[in-house]
Amino acid sequence: MFEFIRNHQRWMQVLLALLIVPSFVVVGVSSYKGGSTGSEVATVDGQKITQQEWDGALREQMDRYRGMMGAQFDPKMFETPQVKQSILENLVAERALNAEIARSHMTVPDAALQNTILQIERFRKPDGTFDKDQYIAALSAQGMTPAMFEARVRRDLTLQQLNGAISSTAFTPRSVAGRLSEINEQEREVQELMFPIANYVSQVKVTDEMVKAFYDKNPALFQVPEQVKAEYVVLNAAAVESQVSVPDAEVTAFYNQNQTKFTQPEQRTASHILITVKKGASAAEKAAAKAKAEAILAEVRKDPASFASVAKAKSQDPGSAEAGGDLGVVEKGAFVKPVEDVIYALKEGQISDVVESDFGYHIITVTKVVPAKIKTLDEAKAEIAAELKKSKMSKKYSEMAEVFTNTVYEQTDSLKPVADKLGLKIETAAGLTRTPSPQLGDTPVNNAKFLKAIFADDAIKNKRNTEAIEAGPSTLVAGRVVEYKPAAKRPLAEVEATIRQRVVQQEAEKLARAAGEQKLAAAKASGDAAGFGEAKVVTRTKQPPINTTAAIAVLKADTSKLPAYVGVDVPGTGYGVYRINKVAQAEKPDLARRASEQQQIAGAIGQEEMFGYIEALKLKAKAKVLVKNGQGDTKGEPVN
Repeated sequence: MFEFIRNHQRWMQVLLALLIVPSFVVVGVSSYKGGSTGSEVATVDGQKITQQEWDGALREQMDRYRGMMGAQFDPKMFETPQVKQSILENLVAERALNAEIARSHMTVPDAALQNTILQIERFRKPDGTFDKDQYIAALSAQGMTPAMFEARVRRDLTLQQLNGAISSTAFTPRSVAGRLSEINEQEREVQELMFPIANYVSQVKVTDEMVKAFYDKNPALFQVPEQVKAEYVVLNAAAVESQVSVPDAEVTAFYNQNQTKFTQPEQRTASHILITVKKGASAAEKAAAKAKAEAILAEVRKDPASFASVAKAKSQDPGSAEAGGDLGVVEKGAFVKPVEDVIYALKEGQISDVVESDFGYHIITVTKVVPAKIKTLDEAKAEIAAELKKSKMSKKYSEMAEVFTNTVYEQTDSLKPVADKLGLKIETAAGLTRTPSPQLGDTPVNNAKFLKAIFADDAIKNKRNTEAIEAGPSTLVAGRVVEYKPAAKRPLAEVEATIRQRVVQQEAEKLARAAGEQKLAAAKASGDAAGFGEAKVVTRTKQPPINTTAAIAVLKADTSKLPAYVGVDVPGTGYGVYRINKVAQAEKPDLARRASEQQQIAGAIGQEEMFGYIEALKLKAKAKVLVKNGQGDTKGEPVN
């Protein structure tokens, strides 16, 4: 029962993944850019969604799953019309949500935005402080500015808040949750009578005709796919690195010309307590808020060590209160000017007066000041050498990639010219098939694009080089067929022994099932317990003392009349007959588990509430999807 609920909840979460899962790790930004060109595939709130944007969303999802699954990732899972259509539907839902957020002027406070960005691991230095240079560089590599990224994070946080608000409206009656928990805790006393396959093997006589019939009926089991043995060369970072060096003189010159790059500015870590004042507040409301802030100021000045605990209890800043008011390392321009000016004016450990801003009244303290520091040449040497080498390698790779691509195209009958020109090694791979093999892992010759090229007619029939294939970031591979083996069926003589074993197993299973079903019918008629084993208790909350398949059947069986009987094919074992003697509730209900189960039910219902809300927003935004089954133009119709 609760396994179903968990699975149902997971389905809902996957369905809403593009909408409510935070995306502020730095990934592609196609779905956040406007003004794209390309054919129209949907409209939401009067705005077009183009084929280009749809393709971008599909690529983002593929990249996300590739990152999660690694070598187990199969791009074919994204090639079905159903998956493509579902991604388009999610894109439509995302736009409908964005439209509602814009109409309702939903947003999150600047402090919450800043705190979230400061906590992103990839933007932090080894000492845990925020690395502004890395932040800007990472965003720049993705074609984003800080303003674009911050707008994206703000949107994601708003979506999180919206999802929480909608999901929290879900209501689960305690009687329903309690009944489900009772079913989950139900205990069934059962006796087992097994008819093992092994007991019937000796009764099976396998004839040549039976072997031939199995062979003819199951050709796919004996099919050997077409295979290629190929030579190949790879141009990647490792091949380029061996041809790039950075002399000490270049390191020194770079250091002398970029002194500011190695100057670490003063760093300040601050905390604050905020008493908020809403926009348009009356003079009386402002005075009351300021008086409250003044009282808190007096309290923390009397006991400065209590600042964090007071902030946690009394600060009204949702982004920092739980952290004791901690704002992390302060960056220039990150806070409103009155707050920033005070932070940079305070000494370490000093507590400010009450500071007024557009958000309300702040009490600020600087918890740590790290003076500015200039790295010496020795300290910066490794960093400079790595940066210069990376730059040189990028340029060198571009040069070598052009030579690689042109040479394998021009010298089509051999890979030796490109190997000699670029100092690459010709390697050999055997047993390649049209689909990637898990055994080969994430290697260039196991790349789907390379396999498609190596199995092309020109490559197989004429033994010509493939074109240069991009098999990964900064990785080119080209190959040439050395030997081709067409698909074939293994001869009967080669697989006869294996078939005989399979047929014996199948026939023994039939005999075991027949004997078991005979016993099952007799037991149902008489209620007899003769031959059954000792009584065991089966429940949904504990590892079953019998086979899992049998336990599921026992728990699903109709027990309106006892004793009840059920027969089950137990995979790889035989046929089991089970006598259910009694049904009872657990003596001591697990209250903690019951509470957890109620939360699971509420979570599943909350996700359904969110799904329904999104569907309503799509109607409100007059969303239309102009393609069906992941392809082809159709007359635009409102989404249902």
